Amino acid sequence: VQLQASGGGLVQAGGSLRLSCAASGNIFSINDMGWYRQVPGKERELVAAITSVGMTNYADSVKGRFTISRDNAKNTVFLQMNSLKPEDTAVYYCHAVGLYQRASQYYNYDGWGQGTQVTVSS
Repeated sequence: VQLQASGGGLVQAGGSLRLSCAASGNIFSINDMGWYRQVPGKERELVAAITSVGMTNYADSVKGRFTISRDNAKNTVFLQMNSLKPEDTAVYYCHAVGLYQRASQYYNYDGWGQGTQVTVSS
């Protein structure tokens, strides 16, 4: 299973960006999907997560500004980021937990995308 993230970039404070992350491979099912972010010298932190039935969880710092959603048919998770602030600047990573199939067997999957840079200028 591979996670391919896209949509990062440079934006001015107050602007918006939309991140996407698509899972591909021998996926049987994906349960939780989410977005984390990391800045140099700090631990990776949860930004938002969504279950397979659409229950969501957000970091307090992004509530009311970011919206996570997913397309289960396409195994894709999105993060709509509005009213961006300079402190949102980070590398954003998508994360997924589920099952994949190989040779008629099912295995747990817990993986990360490659990261996409989001830079918000003041």
